[in-house]
Amino acid sequence: MNLEKRERGRFEVRIRYKPWARSELEASSFYIDNPEDYRGKWRSLFENDNPIHLELGCGKGGFISQLASQNLNINYIAIDMVDAMLGLAKRNIESVYAEKNIPVTNVYLTRFDIERILLIMDDTDKIDRIYINFCNPWPRGKHRKKRLTHTRQLERYRHFLKDGGEIFFKTDDDGLFNDSLLYFEQTGFEIVNKTYDLANTPDFWNNIETEHEKMFKEQGIKIKAAKVRKK
Repeated sequence: MNLEKRERGRFEVRIRYKPWARSELEASSFYIDNPEDYRGKWRSLFENDNPIHLELGCGKGGFISQLASQNLNINYIAIDMVDAMLGLAKRNIESVYAEKNIPVTNVYLTRFDIERILLIMDDTDKIDRIYINFCNPWPRGKHRKKRLTHTRQLERYRHFLKDGGEIFFKTDDDGLFNDSLLYFEQTGFEIVNKTYDLANTPDFWNNIETEHEKMFKEQGIKIKAAKVRKK
């Protein structure tokens, strides 16, 4: 699929301003409005020694709500930049947990610029896994440093991802995927597994489809995925 059509598809799922989002987030027990205060202290926030997994760019929360509610022995932090997205993520999490009749105790949402993530994470946080799902491909050369999988970002993640920690990455974009495989190798990550057609790769991982993933699959676009490990 050409770039224009793909970008048009991305535009169609952008979210409108939600006037209720900010107040609901501020009132939520699992939203953190001051993540800088928790740098090096995320484990104390959860009050347990369970592994911590991080989703970068959680969007409307369809992925994190399902993942976290299925794995109560893992702690999750989900980050996005947009209040409207986080507001919808908060509602999705509440809905999924309510359906299962369990309290929301193992996931926190926060608003922050991922390019400045070292202001809220350090090496004592020892994150076990990072999820990056359908991030902006930034196809133009001068913008590629903005990619969440670019080498300069991966170097930042290495500061707080523990040795042997993993990154799970999914995208619809061929160029981003191939470039990211190079980025991973250049920054000392081992590519454990990769696929250019996730839907037809059995047992790749326990996949949870995102909203973007469903949309692209309906358009006939194959989903690319990689699992990498910090050496």
